[in-house]
Amino acid sequence: MARDPSTAHSEAPQHLKAVAMKLFAERGIDGVTVRQIAEAAGQKNHAAITYHFGSKDALIRELVVDGAQAIDARRNAALDRANATNGPHSVLEVMEILVETSVDPDPPAWGECYNRFVVGLQLSNRALFMDALAGRWNSGYQRCLDEVRRLMPGMPAELLNQRLVFMGGAIGGILAGRETELADRSREHPMWSHPGTLGRVARALASIIED
Repeated sequence: MARDPSTAHSEAPQHLKAVAMKLFAERGIDGVTVRQIAEAAGQKNHAAITYHFGSKDALIRELVVDGAQAIDARRNAALDRANATNGPHSVLEVMEILVETSVDPDPPAWGECYNRFVVGLQLSNRALFMDALAGRWNSGYQRCLDEVRRLMPGMPAELLNQRLVFMGGAIGGILAGRETELADRSREHPMWSHPGTLGRVARALASIIED
């Protein structure tokens, strides 16, 4: 069941982060002020962001790390399960792990936001994004890439690495687009809401690598 960050039992910092993520995903980090975040979160004190996080940049960094940690934990757990049965057994299985673990299993009431947020952040301020991660919280992703290399021993390393870069760019853009469409509650989005869509995304990503 989707959680509602606006419920009374939510702590103020968590509620502020959920609201900030939504606004950043919709408008970009440069299109949102700390005052707007506080107001959208129902905070009468417009200094709430400074009080809880120190600055807007510090809030953004925390949001990046929160999401990256959660995704990394899901990816490593999925890979551990696959490894327990001597898998992953195919590039498609690796792509399924990458896609499925990129999706929030417990999104806020208004829908997923993280992929839109980080894709937009990388376009507008990649330095801030990279500095927030500082090379951390990507062990699951690197393990996935290693599994693809294991499964594709006949492909020249230079070509395979190039295709992995293409795949990495594609997954972020596709999932950000999915979030954008599903956030539009004015109409139905049967393609994106279909239960088989994420599997089709995984197959498309596998094709980038294998074909």
